[in-house]
Amino acid sequence: MEAVSKLKNVPTSPRKMRMVADLIRGKKVNKALSLLKYEPKEGAARLEKLLLSAISNWQIVNEDARLEDADLYIKSIFVDGGKILKRFRPAPQGRAHRIRKRSNHVTLIIDSSNAQELEADNKGVNDTKE
Repeated sequence: MEAVSKLKNVPTSPRKMRMVADLIRGKKVNKALSLLKYEPKEGAARLEKLLLSAISNWQIVNEDARLEDADLYIKSIFVDGGKILKRFRPAPQGRAHRIRKRSNHVTLIIDSSNAQELEADNKGVNDTKE
């Protein structure tokens, strides 16, 4: 069973956040948490908090399953552009240059690799009964 966690209107550019998201895509949750903890980039702390939120969401959905036995991994993570605040900065000879302050939205989906095996086993059992 998968769990989804979303982070909206993060005041960093999507390009910078994608660099951090690419580090953890497809990794096991424990490995991703340790990578994010020591990553010096700005978005790492926010993604670490988002990953902890996704783990908590997974625990709420799967109350009977143990976190240690679940073997969670990051199924998908993607970063989309958010609102852009447009500002002006004075430039030479009375001109103005536009400054774009970008933001982004992050969506993180985690899943249990054991759940896929259980679903495959259940489908196999159901196929033999029919």
